Amino acid sequence: MKESGALLASVFKALDEYIEVGMTTMELNDFVETYITENLEAIASTKGQYGYPYAINVSINEVVCHGMPKASQKIKSSDIINVDVTLKHNGYLADSSKMYVMKDASPLAKKLAKETYQAMWEGIKLVRPGAKLGDIGHAIQSYAERRGYSIVREFCGHGIGSEMHEGPDVLHFGKKDTGLVLKPGMTFTIEPMINQGSHKVKTLKDGWTVVTKDKKLSAQWEHTILVTDNSYEVLTLRHDEAVTCS
Repeated sequence: MKESGALLASVFKALDEYIEVGMTTMELNDFVETYITENLEAIASTKGQYGYPYAINVSINEVVCHGMPKASQKIKSSDIINVDVTLKHNGYLADSSKMYVMKDASPLAKKLAKETYQAMWEGIKLVRPGAKLGDIGHAIQSYAERRGYSIVREFCGHGIGSEMHEGPDVLHFGKKDTGLVLKPGMTFTIEPMINQGSHKVKTLKDGWTVVTKDKKLSAQWEHTILVTDNSYEVLTLRHDEAVTCS
């Protein structure tokens, strides 16, 4: 899983240099799929999972998650974009997502993306043996709600290993000192989805794309985390991030 995480981090490094205003979200998808399969000789494991047809989820502005790439959808200079990628290598998976904030995004949109990133880290830094999952959820929820945002309830982090979605569910809201006790060797994702307005969402007719009901902006970041003997390790840590453990 450490190998898979490092490979996935390299996908985002390549994407950082590729993504630009005016390209289509399908071009992003094709770039990521080719990079994973040809450059890394790994599997773009989002494709085919539960029947999903593409290598990435690309969720723009009011899209909360599971946005589908389209040849007709061009990236605008005002967009905020979540790109979610899962990769499999030697039988094990890593899962991560990153917000791309285009140059003309509004100050409020930029703030949402930044605060969502910090909310994710508020949860990550509590990971250690003996902590409980409720501690993580409470930290993320408290941070977001103090800033006037809401936490999406319908989707959560998850255990991950040889399968994309394993137990336990990792909620991004909750109460301290509740839930599963963490133990060394556990691996799971932390991936809060945070909305500007209401936490309520709906799924579009394509059966995949989830949007905010009030059409306000949503943001998400995600990392795959390992519980170590006394702390944590971020297996999908990217080149532009400095922290590996608390």
